[in-house]
Amino acid sequence: MNKVSVVVMTMVSPLLAADPRVEYAMGVRAEERGDDAAAQTAFEKAWKLDPQALPLVRKLAEYRLAANDRAGAVKLYRDLAQGAPERTDVQLAYASILEQTGHGDAVAQKLAVEILEKTLEKHPGDLTLISRLLTIFRTRGEMDKAMTLMEQLPDSDPQAAEIYASTARGLFKGDDIVARDRVDRRYLTALQAHPEDAGLARAASEYFRTTGRPDDAIRILSDHVKAAPWSLDLRTRLGVLLFSAKRDAEGEAALKEVVDIRPKSELALQSLAKFHRLKGNEKEARHYGAELLKARGGSPREFVILADEFLAAGDPRAARLLLEKGVFDHPSRPELAMKLAVATRLDPETKSKAGRLFREAEAAMGDMKPDAAFLMESADCLLEEGQSKAAEERMRTAIRSFPPEQKKETAAALRRLAGLWDRENRNAEAAKALKQRADALDPP
Repeated sequence: MNKVSVVVMTMVSPLLAADPRVEYAMGVRAEERGDDAAAQTAFEKAWKLDPQALPLVRKLAEYRLAANDRAGAVKLYRDLAQGAPERTDVQLAYASILEQTGHGDAVAQKLAVEILEKTLEKHPGDLTLISRLLTIFRTRGEMDKAMTLMEQLPDSDPQAAEIYASTARGLFKGDDIVARDRVDRRYLTALQAHPEDAGLARAASEYFRTTGRPDDAIRILSDHVKAAPWSLDLRTRLGVLLFSAKRDAEGEAALKEVVDIRPKSELALQSLAKFHRLKGNEKEARHYGAELLKARGGSPREFVILADEFLAAGDPRAARLLLEKGVFDHPSRPELAMKLAVATRLDPETKSKAGRLFREAEAAMGDMKPDAAFLMESADCLLEEGQSKAAEERMRTAIRSFPPEQKKETAAALRRLAGLWDRENRNAEAAKALKQRADALDPP
């Protein structure tokens, strides 16, 4: 190291050491290394440079408490509180340490309340102070003090309304109509002043819903959506509540608006799929169910079941689009690859591209046996490639694979194999027998 560097470091080091932020950073680094002694020393230095810094007091108090020095921890907060009587954050922290460490100490608990009450006199209406005091009074069962303090909450403030309602739930029984009316007025007054506040609207709506007034819950969300049309989560909640109230047309309209704006809104899609499924509207249920799977993903089984529904309904394109997502999410699942190959073959738009997918599915299936639908469609691909014998073998295997209840599908496979023999002018008697068997299973 040259002389210039030594001189510079000699000049800079005292400046760095005099900066509490540098000492604090050194303390944090020491903690990360697991060197608590060095960390505490660094925090002590930082605190001496800036004794008004609450984060430093918190750090040192943690070390005092870890060493069972409760008095030392409390003194740190007390000294800071006495030197900063106007700082609410400091007074709250001092009261908290007294509550935290003074369990069973009536004097400490009383002092904590006095500190908060005196601070509230200097800062009337401070919601953090009021909320802390209400929690204490409610825990102690001091109902009169809590009720008096509750009346100091601002009438139209959203947070104040929620604090009022939360405290009331802890103080009064659910069937207390007078107490309920007070909460009603608090919520409605705040909503009138702040209809666009999403947190307030959600809390108020849930309050009215859980107290047996669903129409009021719906009206609150409806007013909120008008005031804040961008509030899609609560617009979705509105649609769900409308469904619950048997106002199906309104609920569907609300949720469709959400999907139009946010196509991947999972709760809206799920609610619409469930609604249409219950109503027996299978086409709409499939549509929204597919959009939901595309948005949030799902298990391979979910993809297969819904794809089978699309195929059974004669909509291979929808099945293909869904299965493409399924294969992307689960690339190692051969059942999805097989199903995708079939759907791709059945979709006129992509029929010519199916051969490659069949080969990929066969390579991936290992010991898994292909189902009859896969065998039949892959047989068609083989026929187009001029592999008649291989296609015939696939058809034979498929016919043996169909479950007994799939008579119509079995009959179609029998007719396709008979048609192959007819085109190739061979096995005439056998072809005739296959047709007769097919007619018996599925009369023309």
